[in-house]
Amino acid sequence: MIDFNRPAFVGKELDYIKEAVDNKKLCGDGVFTKKCAAWMREHFHSKYVMLTTSCTSALEMAAYLSGIGPGDEVIMPSYTFVSSADAFVLRGAKIVFVDIRPDTMNIDENKIEAAITDKTKAIVPVHYAGVACEMDKIMELAEKYHLKVIEDAAQGVNAFYKGKALGTIGDFGCYSFHETKNYTMGEGGALLFQDDSYLEKAEILREKGTNRSKFFRGQIDKYTWIDYGSSYLPSDMNAAYLYAQLEEHDKIDKKRMDIYKHYEKALKPLKDKGLIDQPCVPKEAVHNAHMYYIKVKDLNVRTNLIRYMKERDMMCVFHYVPLHSSPAGIKYGRFSGEDCYTTKESERLVRLPMYYALTKKDQDRVISCLLSFPGYEGQVV
Repeated sequence: MIDFNRPAFVGKELDYIKEAVDNKKLCGDGVFTKKCAAWMREHFHSKYVMLTTSCTSALEMAAYLSGIGPGDEVIMPSYTFVSSADAFVLRGAKIVFVDIRPDTMNIDENKIEAAITDKTKAIVPVHYAGVACEMDKIMELAEKYHLKVIEDAAQGVNAFYKGKALGTIGDFGCYSFHETKNYTMGEGGALLFQDDSYLEKAEILREKGTNRSKFFRGQIDKYTWIDYGSSYLPSDMNAAYLYAQLEEHDKIDKKRMDIYKHYEKALKPLKDKGLIDQPCVPKEAVHNAHMYYIKVKDLNVRTNLIRYMKERDMMCVFHYVPLHSSPAGIKYGRFSGEDCYTTKESERLVRLPMYYALTKKDQDRVISCLLSFPGYEGQVV
């Protein structure tokens, strides 16, 4: 069986987990948690990085720190994971969904302004497949209407827009280190921000509403309950696994990019025949090979293709069902404007196996099966 995904393992993960155990501090903000945060601050030029239990947790923190509350509206694409919306629904906000661009599957920056009302408090761009949204336009709108920008960069770790790391452009950036991501800690994430004014509130929020961070720095002689908070600190064992991967990020990046480029080249004949569309990466974006997908003619072809591949022990999968069509999406949100591309393009998309341990031999099997899919075979020169 060729899996759709396998978590990366580069060699030192178990050694570092043992070291975390030997340190006798397995809870949050241990040695490896601090090392991961320092690594990201240096590599992504973010003033503050807080490791969290998930990207969902990071989004929840960003929603709270942005002052989102009941009656507020938050703009985002419908083509995203439920966490993008959940974090703001928990604060009592209404989600306003905007159509996507068919080329990148990202929010259509030219449709955002029409969705802004006097209740709008934030824009949440989602960098799909590690390809940047059009951030200049989004930041211009945010400045014009005094809105927060919270980047859902769950898939965008070590991807860039005009030289800036995704997650460092808006007011907040949210990363994921789930097992499906390029670098993983099983479950985990990070919150990034630059503004000093958020620091103390973020520390209290992350530490269950206490000023425990100040206590550990020796700034106070005891800590107490200060404000609203939750438990957003990951185990240092999880961070140990992640740090091993951050140290070897070049190796992971190269392997994933090699896989991406091989798919791109081998499947181009299908694109040239008009049988599929391949991913689009705008010139101002540097992607991270988070995933490789193709888009087929329609939902019927996709269903048949996924079944065809599964019968041959290859896991190809679709992705999000647009949130605005879900029961919770209908309850907590509304779609602004016309759904020209969100549903149609989502029904065409198929994700191919993509992971660090994928061998060239197995990738070639996937490619061969795609080329022999009934209706495609014989079409390729």
